[in-house]
Amino acid sequence: MRWVNRHASRSERILLGSLPILSLVLLYLFAAAQRHAANPVDKILPLPASMARSMYALMFQADQLSGQFVFWVDTLASLQRLGLGLGIATVTALIVGLVLGVLPPVRATLGPLVTGIAVIPPIALLPILFIALGLGETAKVALIVIGIAPVMVRDIAAHVAALPAEQIVKAQTLGASSWQIMIRVALPQAMPRLIQTVRLSLGPAWVFLISAEAIASDVGLGYRIFLVRRYLSMDVIIPYVAWIALLAILMDVMLARLSKRGFPWAHGASH
Repeated sequence: MRWVNRHASRSERILLGSLPILSLVLLYLFAAAQRHAANPVDKILPLPASMARSMYALMFQADQLSGQFVFWVDTLASLQRLGLGLGIATVTALIVGLVLGVLPPVRATLGPLVTGIAVIPPIALLPILFIALGLGETAKVALIVIGIAPVMVRDIAAHVAALPAEQIVKAQTLGASSWQIMIRVALPQAMPRLIQTVRLSLGPAWVFLISAEAIASDVGLGYRIFLVRRYLSMDVIIPYVAWIALLAILMDVMLARLSKRGFPWAHGASH
């Protein structure tokens, strides 16, 4: 049997997917053990016991100055910023993408502007946002929105514009207005694509969030990572990075399940 025709079962997918991760973990443990054998106080590759002690203190011991549990406060602050930014970007992408995709005159007018904004590196706008909006939460959320919304708008608009022309013609034959075509024809077919677009935007959204928190913040996962780096506290940095990755994976899985349950027809029989 050719490999192109070989489909793994669910248990096989779990096993095969875990092998690279386990290999990286074992490689790290081997390298860390080697470094600590040569230098017991090495900070670059901390052993699991050292990371566990540091994270226990951050998770379950209140900070002496603030009285807060630092790890959970950082997580909550970052998730609030990320959730707000993703929410605004998603609503913007849906509304603007539908309008651009369904209405050719609007697409011709605003399409170049959206494209121009989408190709601007969002990090380059960070100083402008901090000057215009201050160093508070607004600038951080705005960076996430500006960073992902234009790309999401372009994707939704292109998807809607590529819908079969026969659907539009049939809807108009039945007397549908432009508004009805947008709501009854384009919107249902855009929703699975929107969820997929949000999934693809999770990575960039986290990048913009961490960047904003690293530059101007006093709480958050990104803030904590860049705060402790001056002390070479890899026993904190590595678990924080792993926690961010885990949160991103959980979000992606939840969105994938939402799409499959809400719009099973968009995934085909093979899914």
